[in-house]
Amino acid sequence: MHVFALLWTLGFLLKEAQTWSYKNGIFHNSIWLEQAAGVYHRESRKGRYQLTFKEAKAVCKYEGGNLATYEQLEAARQIGFHVCAAGWFDKGRVGYPIVKAGSNCGFGRVGIIDYGYRLNKSERWDVYCYNPNSKECGGVLTDQQKIIQSPGFPEEYQDEQICYWHIRVRLGQKIRLRFLEFDVEDDMACIADYLEVYDSYDDISGFAGRFCGDYLPDDIISTGNVMTLKFLSDASVTAGGFQLEYMTFNASLFPNNQNNSFH
Repeated sequence: MHVFALLWTLGFLLKEAQTWSYKNGIFHNSIWLEQAAGVYHRESRKGRYQLTFKEAKAVCKYEGGNLATYEQLEAARQIGFHVCAAGWFDKGRVGYPIVKAGSNCGFGRVGIIDYGYRLNKSERWDVYCYNPNSKECGGVLTDQQKIIQSPGFPEEYQDEQICYWHIRVRLGQKIRLRFLEFDVEDDMACIADYLEVYDSYDDISGFAGRFCGDYLPDDIISTGNVMTLKFLSDASVTAGGFQLEYMTFNASLFPNNQNNSFH
């Protein structure tokens, strides 16, 4: 009986591994997704690295959450949560999750880049929060198709919002963004409120566009199986918000695609 149970378990894991694949130390599996639900990165509206430990805790608490633990952050990393920005997490620790090694982020390493427990709690960093009951503003998305919308949509979004959506799908797939509705405070340079799209694991590289106003942007196609969206609103003037849909498809359908937009 025990042998049968073991064989069944191994068969199940093999099936999951084939479905979601295992590469570069990342096991894409729905079990990890459940464990990682609710982990997200926040920065001060003033910019990166502006939060003391006390302020970081207040940011998470304001949204109904707590500082993420090391284990929660690692679980999120295992399903593709990659942020190139150091932040506070539980018990005064500072670090950030890296999925893809790079010379400009993570010192060429993969894993939680851990700065350790900080004696000086007045140091200023970003923050990693945990709130499994609040997924409206950002998160790690691994669904094959999903609607993304601004906080509170179809009502107007609020001031001082910062939301990151990290889309991570199966290896060998690409992502297509299709904008359904779009109304974000308009200004000539899009520096007040805006939505940014990155063809990358984070918002450091792979910039694909910054959008504001009420025109509907063109569809955007990723070059790989990851994409990052960042929505930011300032301290005044809001608008109706946005709703978009992402869908996945096999990369082999567009083998020579050199342009990441449909026109």
